Amino acid sequence: MINRKIDLSVARSQSCFLWGPRQTGKSTLLRSLFPTAPYYDLLLSSEYRRLLQDPGVLRQECEAAGLSRATQKDPIIIDEVQKIPELLDEVYWLIVHCGLRFILSGSSARKLRRGGGNLLGGRAVRLELVPLASAELPKLSFG
Repeated sequence: MINRKIDLSVARSQSCFLWGPRQTGKSTLLRSLFPTAPYYDLLLSSEYRRLLQDPGVLRQECEAAGLSRATQKDPIIIDEVQKIPELLDEVYWLIVHCGLRFILSGSSARKLRRGGGNLLGGRAVRLELVPLASAELPKLSFG
């Protein structure tokens, strides 16, 4: 894996959105940096249908796991969050009432805004992963 030049250390202390075009490595990066984090992948049809049918399942699962500000080790990751805008109301509630931290990744904040999604009103930092930059590429030798 190519070492990306993005600092996700903020996710150790607060919630954040990680936006970027498709195929820039958001999911791969998150899985490698947080291998033990609770991970909701909304590209999986079963996960998508389960949370679309009842976004409150997220809150129920966090409560059942006993997660709180004091007990949470890794952020909760929701990948492709723009697919279910209603999920952000549950995320907001969990941030405010339980002090939980999230990394919410996706390719389009516009889809969330159009869908009436709650962009968490200052409760999450916005980060962007762009396509590979020259500083991230290994040194190439032509000769």
